Amino acid sequence: MAAQRSSSLCPRCKRLISINESACSHCGLFAPTSFIRRFSPISWLSIGNRLTLTILWINVILFIFSLMLAPPSFSSSPFSFLTPDSGSLLALGASGTIPIQQLHAWHSLISANWLHGSLLHLGFNMAVLYQLVRPASYFYGTARTILIYTIGGVFGFWMSYLAGIPFTVGASAAVCALIGALIYYGKNRGGIYGQAIYKQLGLWVIFILASGFVVSGINNWAHFGGFLAGIGLGKLLGYQENHPEKAWLRKSGGFMLFLTIATLIFCIYNSISIRFML
Repeated sequence: MAAQRSSSLCPRCKRLISINESACSHCGLFAPTSFIRRFSPISWLSIGNRLTLTILWINVILFIFSLMLAPPSFSSSPFSFLTPDSGSLLALGASGTIPIQQLHAWHSLISANWLHGSLLHLGFNMAVLYQLVRPASYFYGTARTILIYTIGGVFGFWMSYLAGIPFTVGASAAVCALIGALIYYGKNRGGIYGQAIYKQLGLWVIFILASGFVVSGINNWAHFGGFLAGIGLGKLLGYQENHPEKAWLRKSGGFMLFLTIATLIFCIYNSISIRFML
């Protein structure tokens, strides 16, 4: 008769743990051996670099799709090279006073985080996200990182709307939310390690906000709103060292993931309907 299995691998850190543990003794993951834990989208995204790559690929695919909806005009300027048609971006969920006030497109507060106005715009944001998502998910966990990324982006575009920005897209509000959360982590954790994170990312904030005053077309309101939201969410939700991930956080992260996917599917369907069916 085969011996009964008494241990398993934690779905997050991949270390050996007892199947009777209520939380991983290594990374603090709550209910690491439960069926829902092993097969939930949050668990899947927690493995390796999947969350980072998923965010990057969704942004890239939507950018390509926005170019396919209407052929972009050629430009030799790197700032406007491969610029999607504004009508395509509007149909796909660009935010601002025009979409919200004229079309009542409040869902654009979510969808605009996944759209970009040029190849350079996309490349810069994806390069920064590639460096931020993994440390954020390590310090905060996958569910909290999804909440910070999504809610931070929404808050940034909401502030942008209140400031009267007519038309805007980009992942930079969500990027700034991750930066704000990591800055809070570094400052709150303290020590040499925490201070190093705090100082390094503090320089990033200065550079990003300063760029908004020098380069035209940059939405500093969205950046500032995302940054404030990131700090507030970092404090409200806590990070792994002090507050290991609980079931309610995973459910909240899962709901936010579902809401984002549903919003993007709606926007894709809407854009196809406008361009090809009407």
